[in-house]
Amino acid sequence: MVGLIAIVALSMAAFLAYIEYHNIYESLGDQALSSAVHIANSPEVVDAFTDDNPSELLQQYADHYQRDMEAEFIVIGNDEGERYAHPDEWKIGEAMVGGDNDMALIAGRSYVSVAEGTRGMSLRGKTPIHSSDGEIIGVVSVGFLVQDIHAEMWQRIGVIVLITSVIVVMGALGSMLLSRSIRKDMYGLEPKEIGALYHEREATFAAIREGVIAVDSSGVITSLNSSARKILNVSGDIVGKNVQEIIVETKIPRVLRTKKAEYNDELFINGQTIIVNRQPILDGNDIQGVVSSFRDKTEMIEMANTLSDIKSYSEDLRAQNHEFTNKLYTLSGYMHLGLFKEAKSFIAHETSMKDKQNHLVTNYIKDTTIQAILVGKYGRASELKVDFSIDPESRLERLPAHIGDSQIISIIGNVINNALEASLSDNQPAVTVSISDYGKDLIVEVTDNGQGLSADLDHVIEKGYSTKGSKRGYGLAIVQALVEDYEGFLEYHRFQGETTVFTVYLPKQLRGGQSNDSSAHL
Repeated sequence: MVGLIAIVALSMAAFLAYIEYHNIYESLGDQALSSAVHIANSPEVVDAFTDDNPSELLQQYADHYQRDMEAEFIVIGNDEGERYAHPDEWKIGEAMVGGDNDMALIAGRSYVSVAEGTRGMSLRGKTPIHSSDGEIIGVVSVGFLVQDIHAEMWQRIGVIVLITSVIVVMGALGSMLLSRSIRKDMYGLEPKEIGALYHEREATFAAIREGVIAVDSSGVITSLNSSARKILNVSGDIVGKNVQEIIVETKIPRVLRTKKAEYNDELFINGQTIIVNRQPILDGNDIQGVVSSFRDKTEMIEMANTLSDIKSYSEDLRAQNHEFTNKLYTLSGYMHLGLFKEAKSFIAHETSMKDKQNHLVTNYIKDTTIQAILVGKYGRASELKVDFSIDPESRLERLPAHIGDSQIISIIGNVINNALEASLSDNQPAVTVSISDYGKDLIVEVTDNGQGLSADLDHVIEKGYSTKGSKRGYGLAIVQALVEDYEGFLEYHRFQGETTVFTVYLPKQLRGGQSNDSSAHL
């Protein structure tokens, strides 16, 4: 920027110097010529040519005019080019030099010329002197030395250079201050970096699965990604429109007023519940706009469901490993003490228990996914010292086609986990699971002898409810959401203050015979 200013300023200075050079020559040339014409037309000068000693009179006139006109010299000569007046009086009577008198004495023209004289190269204005009857009787030459013209020119160029230098310095300072201000406004980024940042922003917007919409301080939409368009079900160019025109229920204007972020707010839009986050864009204390991200609540439940499944798998595997390790230690102790009979009896007992479990699980529950769930929960219950059993009346031929493995794992796993935790409040904790597909529903019933719930079911299934502390009560909320997806329902009963029963009803066929594709929520 500074270099550009310097180049422009120097170019202008050179151009002005060139113009000034020609202006000086033209101005002094015009001055010399007009002075020569004035002298040649003076009656006293014309009359002096008829005097017996014209040089004496003409020298006086020339000296007077030279002082008034500030010329370097005024030379007056006769029609032969012989000097009648000259600044150096001793040169009077000699021939005029320079060889540029012919156009005046022969052609009778007035003109400006540059020629070498007795005082050096000079710029001259020449004109003929006419007698009263029009005859050319002499010539007047008024001149300025070229070296004086150059000195004047350099003096003026010096002023131009000085002014240009001041302009360059001021421009450089202004440019630096402006550049610093702009860089501050752009957080120190160069234009190339800003361009890269813009492309990164566009790529990030496109890659985010959550809907993202940004507005300015007036609530006007400045950008949104494809996920936002899909969730909001909008098409066309809506950038530049007020956000309330697109989302009537939006709470973005409230964030613009309060300047406070809002997280995990539920909003019902286009027949779906979405979870919304709103983040104000602040510059100091000034609100610049708001960025809002949102996602279908069902997708978030699916994610929580997956995380819950992973955690459940991990806990069940750890429990089985822990229980198996304990039994190995017990068996190792018998062997070390030489109690082979007891060791044999221990192995027989464990084998019998495992066969009983496997018999109940594999003979009455045919679905392998649910078999795996129940076997895993046996291990978890054993670790917690909970008497875990399966109702021998349980029957399940196959899982309905519309119910996904991941969903049934979350439903059964979370209900059993809740019962195991609740039963620990009793001195002899016990949990019983019954699964049946008789009739039109798949029924899962889980009974525990814990203290029951301290609130009604509607409150218990709210997101975040838990008797174990904050941020742990998502299990039953996930179960409720999944059960509703399959058009079923969840019941809770407390019998005689001793047992608690959670019952899940899942229709084996959806209304109208439609299949529920759980992937539609992703």
